[in-house]
Amino acid sequence: MNYKIAVLAGDGIGPEIVEQAIKVMNAIGKKFNHTFEFSAAPVGATAIDQTGNPYPDETHALCMNSDAVLFGAIGDPKYDNDPKAKVRPEQGLLAMRKKLGLYANIRPVTTFPSLIHKSPLRADLVEGADFVVIRELTGGIYFGEPRGRSEDQEKAYDTCTYTKDEVRRITKLGFEYAAKRDKRLTVVDKANVLATSRLWRETVQEMVPDYKEIEVDFMFVDNAAMQIIQWPKKFDVMVTENMFGDILSDEASVITGSLGLLPSASVGIHTSVFEPIHGSYPQAAGKNIANPIATILSAAMLMELSLNLTEEAKAIRDAVDNAMDAGIVTEDITEEKAYSTSEVGEWIADNI
Repeated sequence: MNYKIAVLAGDGIGPEIVEQAIKVMNAIGKKFNHTFEFSAAPVGATAIDQTGNPYPDETHALCMNSDAVLFGAIGDPKYDNDPKAKVRPEQGLLAMRKKLGLYANIRPVTTFPSLIHKSPLRADLVEGADFVVIRELTGGIYFGEPRGRSEDQEKAYDTCTYTKDEVRRITKLGFEYAAKRDKRLTVVDKANVLATSRLWRETVQEMVPDYKEIEVDFMFVDNAAMQIIQWPKKFDVMVTENMFGDILSDEASVITGSLGLLPSASVGIHTSVFEPIHGSYPQAAGKNIANPIATILSAAMLMELSLNLTEEAKAIRDAVDNAMDAGIVTEDITEEKAYSTSEVGEWIADNI
């Protein structure tokens, strides 16, 4: 089979880690007789430098005409350190989510036995933790209007809005994931304070009778943040709104021992996007030291969710497990011999 993959490497370490995922995908193509046609386009700070737009129309057109998008990272210190910048790399990410209709971010949180000791939590708390955070991506305070500053610049405001249809759409996905796993769904909100959270809770409660096999519980976001640390193994599938999901999924990722290990998928109406959960890590850019495993595992999610290549996705995950067991890892997860970004990617590709 022939597949068209849009490659948005982005900023910082993005090009280095995406290059390794492409090596691995080409190894899969050779093994399973597939052809992956990769086409690159700019996004983020790189796109601003080239076009003045963090998500150019040409980049969007490529994404729309592809089977899936392999995404690296965006972000640059020159924008992070300038709060008055009119155009920012992150605006490209938000624009991409909106234009592609990417209403759900799916982040699996799993632990690797060989890295339990790297977790900031005790081994008995972390070992066996395996849950999925499903975050609503196109609503909430990140997109609500009005937003801005007062004329005297002394006050700023953002608006959080949700509709029942948006809540139903993301929660339906949560129920579907729970049905394939341990049949437990945790809905995270702040219904004791926020009107939007009360809308979320009311809407989900209306849906519960349609999913009798799923055990549903509701949890305030502050309690959820605490329990992820205290009892990470109690969760199966978690669904929540945009900002809460942004924070909780990053918190959850840390318990695995490294941000460089976890993939994610953003799915919705048009082409799906697959990316590592970490940022652009500009301090490591060009040094060949960044961990490519999260990006490689994102390629596995791409194969499974967008291309329906389940055996191929498993082959990638098996090769990653083999690399971890053999100690073929980057400096962020070992105190012993560390391998470079490209060496890890090449080893995994060769193992496939």
